[in-house]
Amino acid sequence: MTIQRSRNLRLMGRFLTILFLTLLGFAVMGYHPGLEDDGIYLTAVKADLNPSLYPHNSAFFRIQMQATVFPRVMAGFVRTTGISVAWVELLGQLLCIFLILWACHSIAQRLFNTAAGQWSAVAMVAAMLTLPVAGTALFLVDQHLHPRTVATALILLAAAKIFEAKCGPAFVLLALAGLMHPLMAAMGTSFCLFLWLALNERVHAWVEDRWPAEREDREREPAETESASSGVVAAAPLGWVVAAGTPGWREALEAHSYYFIYKWTWYEWMGAIAPMVLFWVLWRWSRRRGEKLLARFALAVFAYGVFQQVVAVVMLPPIGWMRLTPLQPMRYLHLVYFAMALAGGGLLGQFLLKKSAWRWAVYLAVLNTGMLYCQEVQFPAIRHLELPGLTAHNDWLEAFDWIRQNTPLDAYFALDPHYLDEPGEDYHGFRAIAERSSLADAVKDAAVVTQIPTLGGEWLKQIRAQRGWSQFQIDDFERLQQKSGVDWVVVSNPAPAGLNCRWHNRTLAVCQIP
Repeated sequence: MTIQRSRNLRLMGRFLTILFLTLLGFAVMGYHPGLEDDGIYLTAVKADLNPSLYPHNSAFFRIQMQATVFPRVMAGFVRTTGISVAWVELLGQLLCIFLILWACHSIAQRLFNTAAGQWSAVAMVAAMLTLPVAGTALFLVDQHLHPRTVATALILLAAAKIFEAKCGPAFVLLALAGLMHPLMAAMGTSFCLFLWLALNERVHAWVEDRWPAEREDREREPAETESASSGVVAAAPLGWVVAAGTPGWREALEAHSYYFIYKWTWYEWMGAIAPMVLFWVLWRWSRRRGEKLLARFALAVFAYGVFQQVVAVVMLPPIGWMRLTPLQPMRYLHLVYFAMALAGGGLLGQFLLKKSAWRWAVYLAVLNTGMLYCQEVQFPAIRHLELPGLTAHNDWLEAFDWIRQNTPLDAYFALDPHYLDEPGEDYHGFRAIAERSSLADAVKDAAVVTQIPTLGGEWLKQIRAQRGWSQFQIDDFERLQQKSGVDWVVVSNPAPAGLNCRWHNRTLAVCQIP
């Protein structure tokens, strides 16, 4: 009874500590529903819940959703529980962060033999949730609920199961991740395969024969391998390459320079190569110290990174194979950066922080305030935490809210195709927040077109119809109405003469085309 009670207390302590770090990490990273990719996914969820929404131009979010069950799962949960979409998304975000940190603690327990090292690793990940991943336009975790975040939680839980030699549950978790985000799940499967190989004793013996340890009392280390099976897993997304490119698709692709690794800057390449060097050094260092599992983990990350980098270079040559570009194989770095934050935090805790209260206080303060400042700089015009029920103190979001509450469900809007880049807008998707149809935009819809080439022609036609938006007069709006069928517009205030404007604030006006 005493032993069981002690276990329960330890489990409760672990739960409460991770819950605290979850809330702290959430508070630091911020929360912005409808931001960037959520402009697509949240729109799809709302369309599933209310088929009357988005009668026009819905292909720009519906087709991409065929690759994930995320919108259907979200919508089903809303129907079953009766909880609003806003609260389901918020709770889902918190749950995913909690599961990510739980998985990180499970892994850290295997890698570090002190509580300070284990909890410092988790604290580092919690603070660094919005760490940019070099050259990929990714954060470790987005500031809204994204299927990639769900998949990441499942992948890290699978990695923890690999450490426990529970391959069956790991496979199930990876399969679930594939239902949420197939491309990230392919990367995760490759990573878990390398980790499994690293922990395999026979593979370890093979590595030892080729790279003898520098001590006689060497421990078993992970295998650096490029097995055929890992290649099959990592190459699985290549079967998706079917459609031919179109002029519209190529123009949309060129708007996303980070897709092309040969256009990366030197510091982006540094962000890709440096982690590999660090994990190689960590492998060699931990071998000499006899840190068996840490050494195997480090070499697994290194081997995974080198293998995936080779795959990326082969898939994305300077000339040719353009259709493979949107697969973004360099996004393998996402898991590498998670591993880097985990290992770096654990080493700091184990060798520097230890049990010193003041060192821990400085560590947490510097990490979290620094990342909080970065988020405030990145999104200066919106609330740091856009929680359900709070009034939006932002001219763009006020306009979108008014549209949602005061215009017909079948209203068809046009607005500046570059509105997401406008000062103060901060990348909030119109469809997701206003819940109305709109013509294609030149930013986020362009990213959709890179994945769905068949939309390229229609996207290019709509973008061209809106060119010169800032100079539009009533004749231009009437021409746009005749060509595209739009009947509402969001324009700068004061609005051009001739429009029937129904609402305005200091920045924007919402008007009907006569």
